[in-house]
Amino acid sequence: MKKSALYIINPASGIGRQKDMAKLIRNETDNSRLDIEIVFSEYPEHAYELSKKAAGNYDIVIAVGGDGTVNEVGRGLINSNTALGILPTGSGNGLARFLQMPFKVNKSLEVINHGNIKSIDVIKVNSYYSLNVAGIGFDAFISHRFAHKKKRGPLAYMQLISKEFPKYKSEFYCLDIDGEIIELDAFLISFANSSQYGNNFHIAPQARIDDGLIDVCLIKDFPKYTAPALLISLVDQSIDKSKYDKIVKARKVTISHSKPLQGHVDGEPVDLGKKVNIEIMPLALKVVIPPIHLRQTSNILQPLMEMIPLGM
Repeated sequence: MKKSALYIINPASGIGRQKDMAKLIRNETDNSRLDIEIVFSEYPEHAYELSKKAAGNYDIVIAVGGDGTVNEVGRGLINSNTALGILPTGSGNGLARFLQMPFKVNKSLEVINHGNIKSIDVIKVNSYYSLNVAGIGFDAFISHRFAHKKKRGPLAYMQLISKEFPKYKSEFYCLDIDGEIIELDAFLISFANSSQYGNNFHIAPQARIDDGLIDVCLIKDFPKYTAPALLISLVDQSIDKSKYDKIVKARKVTISHSKPLQGHVDGEPVDLGKKVNIEIMPLALKVVIPPIHLRQTSNILQPLMEMIPLGM
């Protein structure tokens, strides 16, 4: 049965990849399977507005962009019968990588033409929604700083981390995790739906996107000299074996803090206040996933390779 699809393109996402995207989409669409429309987002949250209006009126709405665009488009489709498709053109592409979406445009479009539909969980953080990973602590601090930087991309991100890491101090947090009180000095606390931030950096290697649970990743204060080992453990998916990391699966978490907290939701900076309520929304979003023959193989060396400047 022929389906209807709306592509929402973020023209600011990616570097030089969006210019001819509409033409590529039209050329690669299987017109016997899909009737398509293409629109461009024009300002922050516009993709959400377009998606919200499209929910229930299209079978699929496809986010063409990075993690922020995917979050905006996906939020508009929560608890609807319209599925989220992803054509990943950002730098991190966390959810797309977890779903094993191809990164070649023609292969991604083949998934949209012929992919399967799967229901996944969504994490609610106060009034925000995370499809992938949310958090507080160092990664949120970096997210807020990075939002004001003109230079983008993985290398610029790692340069900012290298600059700020030596100065950053862990903070004391009180958490209620499904009724259990945990108090600790934490470097960061992540709330993971999928296993990774993006670029194959895995903060919660055992996370499942459809199990009705949040993987709460508590990285305790650690000696700075152990940072290289922790970084490698994010890449080789062994962070959960570190003595400085504790992962608890939960349905609901409440965090109390002495001052307003900065957070991030799928990499985008948000302000959360002194009390944060996090809860899982089981199977609240439909997504398009690749058939087995189109799934992308993860390369654990890729994140480290992407940090190396061209010409080295």
